[in-house]
Amino acid sequence: MTTGDDRRIDRPRYEIEFLPGAARQLEKLPIAGRTLVVVAIDGLSDDPRTDGAKLLSGTSDERIWRLAVGDYRVLYQVMDGVLLVLIVRVADRREVDNPTTIRRLLKQIRGAP
Repeated sequence: MTTGDDRRIDRPRYEIEFLPGAARQLEKLPIAGRTLVVVAIDGLSDDPRTDGAKLLSGTSDERIWRLAVGDYRVLYQVMDGVLLVLIVRVADRREVDNPTTIRRLLKQIRGAP
């Protein structure tokens, strides 16, 4: 008989990478908020589609997920083929929770001006 922990060990872990802007945004957060966000991001390596994550937008190759962490939001992509979670933005919820921000991020990811 296996426990939930045994199954978790068998699952592949995703690597976490940051876009340069997202890394800078994380560093600018207050220390208490940054600590919570870092713990949440670390958890994405085990389960990038955790219960708290919400799929926002995009086609199958460029989907953006949002993870709420207190007053902060982490926007990221999951690349299953290479076991990678790419953090694209870390910001206060007021700066992230709007459709215009998501459209801009998709353009940035696609490389469009």
